[in-house]
Amino acid sequence: MKTRIYSINLSKIKGVSKTPVDYVRVIEDFGFEDDVHAGDIVKQVSLLSIESIKKQNECIEIKGASGYLKPGDFAENITTEGIDLCDLKIGQKFKIGNDVVLEITKIGKDCHRHCSIYYKIGGCIMPKEGIFAKVLKGGVIRKNDTIEEIAC
Repeated sequence: MKTRIYSINLSKIKGVSKTPVDYVRVIEDFGFEDDVHAGDIVKQVSLLSIESIKKQNECIEIKGASGYLKPGDFAENITTEGIDLCDLKIGQKFKIGNDVVLEITKIGKDCHRHCSIYYKIGGCIMPKEGIFAKVLKGGVIRKNDTIEEIAC
């Protein structure tokens, strides 16, 4: 399986699921154009793997809870496929598509209050499996673009 972007997700409002889009302009030292979370110094772009979302959906089925979670429901900007985000380290860099370069700045999300997903199914994967990055080099990324780790 190639390492790629499974979904690109945007929202102009905090506290709601992000909506999938086909492409986005990524702005150096800012984040995704037209995304509510852009501009944060440490968390300019958020990432979560489709494998993690599928695992969460399996837990929903086991618990008998209702609902199905999809890319963007965890408010992640990029849903990846084929990369174990939990293995990445702070400071690690990777290239997406032809131009964009991100650097990992934070592992896991600090939840100060429980999110809607927690209340819906009794747990959330973002605190353990979501990662955050800053934009070192901007450009345009598209769904299915490749993701390549950059050797330090």
